[in-house]
Amino acid sequence: MPVELVEQKPQAALPVYLVAKDTLEAAALPPPAIAWARANGFSGEAGRTLVLPGEGGGLAGALFGTGDGESVLALGALARALPEGDWHFASAPAQPDLAALALVLGGYVFTCYGKKPGKTLRFALPEGADAAHVRRIADSVFLTRDLVNTPTSDLGPVELEDAVRKLAAAHGADISAIHGDDLLAQNFPMIHAVGRASIGAPRLIDMTWGPSDAPKVTLVGKGVCFDTGGLDIKPSSGMLLMKKDMGGAANVLGLASMIMTAKMNVRMRVLIPAVENSIAGNAFRPGDVLRSRKGITVEIGNTDAEGRLILADALALADEEQPALLIDMATLTGAARVALGPDLPPFYTADETLAADLAAASVAVEDPLWRMPLWRPYDAKLSSKIADINNVTTDGFAGSITAALFLKRFVEKTDRWAHFDIFAWNPVDRPYGPTGGEAQGIRALERVIAQRFA
Repeated sequence: MPVELVEQKPQAALPVYLVAKDTLEAAALPPPAIAWARANGFSGEAGRTLVLPGEGGGLAGALFGTGDGESVLALGALARALPEGDWHFASAPAQPDLAALALVLGGYVFTCYGKKPGKTLRFALPEGADAAHVRRIADSVFLTRDLVNTPTSDLGPVELEDAVRKLAAAHGADISAIHGDDLLAQNFPMIHAVGRASIGAPRLIDMTWGPSDAPKVTLVGKGVCFDTGGLDIKPSSGMLLMKKDMGGAANVLGLASMIMTAKMNVRMRVLIPAVENSIAGNAFRPGDVLRSRKGITVEIGNTDAEGRLILADALALADEEQPALLIDMATLTGAARVALGPDLPPFYTADETLAADLAAASVAVEDPLWRMPLWRPYDAKLSSKIADINNVTTDGFAGSITAALFLKRFVEKTDRWAHFDIFAWNPVDRPYGPTGGEAQGIRALERVIAQRFA
């Protein structure tokens, strides 16, 4: 790991001084540091690192600009900006857990295909930080990032199941899977239809963990390991990032890892419909009508709106148990990115308390989320002349909302349900992580679940 947190400050550790914007004189810095900062035009601007020279060509420490203090995760930039060696904060950050997490997340490198891990920093755990909590969250985020970053050549439906089995084995969870034509026999027809054209058989992966009498928490993740668009094929530019279309599955697995490592008092179930939306002679077609597990018939207006189909069958199964909390996560619509961009995933729920808890947790742990409405008048846009519902609208408006309304039809018994339309990707480098796969919403969800089911 490029950033190693150590609980005892190394004797030779150099200090990092956190400097708010335009506060050099008030920052309790050594006079040489103030002079060096002025000479280099450093005034505490957000995200800037300035290394301080020491005697004999060595180093005396570093300054880091916190700007107006709006983001603790900005401290992740230190992981790449500091020279290799031992470091510590000269004074404890206001949010020590989040500061420590930022350092570790900022040092992430995906090395599976030859990229070098780079320099290693040893950073003293900030005073007041919970080392076990920070490592638990960071390891789970890295699991999510690794899965999303892995190309489909090495992570199809078969390999995604293998990854879930590995996680289950590490925590003593139970796991089963329904493969191929057995999906038809056990009434998961839409998962089968979407995935049947791939050489990797479609499957529904089912992992359970925790005491049987504990509150039920069910996580459903979209596991489309690659999306060509099906017969409504995407342009080549639209396929470049489609290895990340299983980002919903990757994120619920990261969240599951957090829950299991913390040994929360829940009966957790993880459902992942894992498919590849491929093109072959047996691919499902525009105009087909599919019968869902719930019995709702779905006319296919577009084969590139496949994620909601597989989620619908999985949500119908989850809803049969009426869990205390039901969460689904999916890289579902481009419309969500048009509305809110790549960094701010929308979530949908009819539960006002859950919405307020998620909003508060999102701010507390700097895991951005924004509530969007389940606007009932738009439900009519999904109407079909020959089936109960169409999988797309005809006008192209409010695509993220109508996708959420589609899923809502398959959750009738469960009171507390939330749908997350995530991007699961950093399109550019961030202080807390490089370009590539990203965990979105799961740190906020972990906080809410821990508070509700401690």
